[in-house]
Amino acid sequence: MLGLGVIAAMVAVQFLEVGFNTMLKAAMGKGMSNFVFVVYSNALAIFVLLLASFIFYRKRSLPPLTISLVCKIFLLGLLSCCVQNFMFTGIGYSSPTLASAIVDLTPAFTFILAIIFRMEKVDLRTKSSLAKCIGTMVSILGALIVTLYKGLPVLSASSPKEVLLSQQSNWVLGGFLLAVASLCLAILFIVQTWIIREYPAELMVTLIGSIFVTAQSVLVALIAEKDPNAWRLRPDMELIAIGYSAVFVVAARSVVATWACRIKGPVYVALFSPIGMVIAVAMGVTFLGDTLYLGSVIGAAVIALGFYAVIWGQVQEEQTIENRGICSVESSSPIVPLLENKGLDI
Repeated sequence: MLGLGVIAAMVAVQFLEVGFNTMLKAAMGKGMSNFVFVVYSNALAIFVLLLASFIFYRKRSLPPLTISLVCKIFLLGLLSCCVQNFMFTGIGYSSPTLASAIVDLTPAFTFILAIIFRMEKVDLRTKSSLAKCIGTMVSILGALIVTLYKGLPVLSASSPKEVLLSQQSNWVLGGFLLAVASLCLAILFIVQTWIIREYPAELMVTLIGSIFVTAQSVLVALIAEKDPNAWRLRPDMELIAIGYSAVFVVAARSVVATWACRIKGPVYVALFSPIGMVIAVAMGVTFLGDTLYLGSVIGAAVIALGFYAVIWGQVQEEQTIENRGICSVESSSPIVPLLENKGLDI
């Protein structure tokens, strides 16, 4: 049941991210600064997380917080700040399509880093490890198919419309920034897992991390943003996007991802990134009247197949660990001869 709960929570997080991307696109179209947006959304998230922490930990005791742990959370905040700023700036230099293609490589980066840091054990002689390796690669392939292959229209909208992507001059720089953001996100999942397994308090880790991100993003915005008018909040889509990001993305998504890292590990969490693209396509067809293309259908099927393979491998590994634990308990229990028991009864 816990495994199903993690899957449901991570899928819900992907729905929240799709809604956030829609609001962010609308706010950026009205001239909102990416750097200022990161500052305000994380600052507002501090108050949300502070209230949630006060309610949740009111009758619970927190583990002791050490200086070394605070330094690790500072590193976590720095990685989060880099991910947000690099991602938004990279999209500005390139396009959302290129961003989707590169960010979907995050599971591969995370899987490689997890093997390097011995957070994932790979034994290709076992079916579980082989399924996880193949499933991860298949999911990435499916995400690239959805992004890069269009194909014939399967379901056409009543009033088809062409989406014109803004042509930016420096795609090389944009792609480089997006690649750095994806790598930082993969490292973030690794560090996040280290921290939460040492200090199992998701709300507190997210709260302290948001404080560090806010302070770091203020420095970045003061250096990068030259227009003082960019700091003025307008009561339109910009304010709605900031509030949505603070509550559902910075706060809720971060807490759920941290919790899932502690339960399942960083590779499992990173694997849900390609699913967000499938959700975006489905919501676009259902609610926005977008045209469904053959590439989206094939890519979604490939992602589902890869995702199922990884989930199956994860379940097999957990069952193997449980069986080993049961066998070790049974082997360590004392065996009393039958005649000795009868002698005690006489």
